[in-house]
Amino acid sequence: MEGGFVSAGHCGDEGDATATEVGQELVAQGQFQASSFPGNDFSFVATGDGITPVGEVNSFGGENAGAADRGEPLPVAGSQEAVVGTSVCKFGSTTGASCGEIQALGVTVRFADPEDGIGTVAVGGLIGTNVCAEPGDSGGSLLAGDQAQGVVSGGSGDCDQGGETFFQPVNEILETLGLTLITSS
Repeated sequence: MEGGFVSAGHCGDEGDATATEVGQELVAQGQFQASSFPGNDFSFVATGDGITPVGEVNSFGGENAGAADRGEPLPVAGSQEAVVGTSVCKFGSTTGASCGEIQALGVTVRFADPEDGIGTVAVGGLIGTNVCAEPGDSGGSLLAGDQAQGVVSGGSGDCDQGGETFFQPVNEILETLGLTLITSS
């Protein structure tokens, strides 16, 4: 596949266009080339002309970030899988940066069915954390230091009261889609 980035599968279907905000305008960004949800929750967005993917994550800022909020892009050096108890930080477009630790690996979660809003759908193999997130953070990055861990799938709670957030592991996305992680080095 060409250059791009990974996100959550529930964020878009194959063929959907994406845009990014530049100043006060929305600018065409790319198109979903692959999307998987439920079962898994990942996607790949191929970026358009003039957008070059780089090995870093937007830190977004955020009152919950502590030391993670440097107000500048954060380098990604690799995707070495972290273990339970590892400190991690999430970077999402709604709540910015928030940090906590990995509490479980290989978690299966039932989310509200986006088709009917009544039933539930299962997503398995997720990373469970005590990091907060809110609607709109989906697809945001999870880092352990400079190592990519996953993308926001969903969770419960909020960043005022706390909660738990689940992440689709990035290495599974890379392996399934045959992608190579772009790093900062």
